[in-house]
Amino acid sequence: MAVSIAELILLGLLADWVFRKLRFPGLVGMLLLGVLIGPFVLNALAPDFLSASADLRLMALIVILLRAGFELSREALAKVGKQTILLSFIPGLLEGSTIAWLGPRFLPLTHLESALLGFILAAVSPAVVVPLMIRFIEKHRGAKKGIPTMVLAAASMDDVFAITIFSVLLGIYSGESVRIGSALAGIPVSIMLGIGIGALAGWILLKLFERFNPRATKRTLIVVGVSILLVRVQQLLEGHVPFAALLAVMALGFVILEKREHMAHEISSKLGKIWIFASILLFTLVGAQVNLPVALDAGAAGLALIVCGLAARSAGVWLCLLRSPLNTKERLFAMVSYWPKATVQAAIGAVPLAVMLQLGRDPAPGNIILAVAVLSILFTAPLGAWLIAWAGPRLLSDDGSDEHAALDAVRESNT
Repeated sequence: MAVSIAELILLGLLADWVFRKLRFPGLVGMLLLGVLIGPFVLNALAPDFLSASADLRLMALIVILLRAGFELSREALAKVGKQTILLSFIPGLLEGSTIAWLGPRFLPLTHLESALLGFILAAVSPAVVVPLMIRFIEKHRGAKKGIPTMVLAAASMDDVFAITIFSVLLGIYSGESVRIGSALAGIPVSIMLGIGIGALAGWILLKLFERFNPRATKRTLIVVGVSILLVRVQQLLEGHVPFAALLAVMALGFVILEKREHMAHEISSKLGKIWIFASILLFTLVGAQVNLPVALDAGAAGLALIVCGLAARSAGVWLCLLRSPLNTKERLFAMVSYWPKATVQAAIGAVPLAVMLQLGRDPAPGNIILAVAVLSILFTAPLGAWLIAWAGPRLLSDDGSDEHAALDAVRESNT
């Protein structure tokens, strides 16, 4: 496994450098590298390394969400609070519902099977979106209106909504007794509980840091360790109490920033260095989950269905921003930022197939759902990442050009 990690680091850095030279985001190169060296193409990764892939991807995702927490500005969130809440469920609901309705017209699926597919695809990828939003905050792009902060926060809550709806539909498909009302009510409970427990954890850590004053490196390791434990708490509570651990991770960083800005900057700086390594692991291993032959099996019909879902999602984003202070260019940027799929699709794309096999049903619809989920990663993750990176400098204002705007942007980037 050590050799696989070494090879992954060197090849990942090379892919990042080459794609940046080509004016593409480096993460696109790492995603495609993962597809190439993954088990479904060259199979160049050690089996023990692949078996640890899920844990490694989770740790890398925790690092970037911690960085997101340290970039969340209370002032910026206050400006876009209403839009953030609307963006957390309306675009996903429209995308999932559209695919549920159109699915049987494109693919040999029932409406219920199409709905399962729809809410697999409805989850936007924080792994792709969050790093790019952090970069725009640091460069003061759109920071005056809080646009990157809005997308960053909404994208993280979007997953909670999509996965909850998917779980309800899967229960119905399996013939289980599902209380739809209580499941839907669990969405805001999950979000609020995640934010509350994360904020409490951040406050406790802050008091401990003030009491014992460890070095910044040790503080960073403690924060990462506690964040991993928060995810473990979610696993233990699963099926009993709804709890959004990844939102708790972001809230932890947010509280430390609000109370001790200098300390937050030190930890964020250390996390930025860890992220160089973590990003290679995250994007290459997400790419390695892409089963290229399966994705190609989805064909033109699967791709057309994905595009229809993205069109509905984009309409939802536009609808959420109708009465916002954002201009047309900024709304277009928000629409594009909501396209990338990756982490959730890789994690649950095969779940319907496993359930069908377990129930002794025809696995063909499960294979189709998996194929379209994989194709969505292959199509939207590189394209979405490139479009976001391309659109940001062209559609978002440079708030550093005005002194007052620059001060606002600095405050936002500090969080």
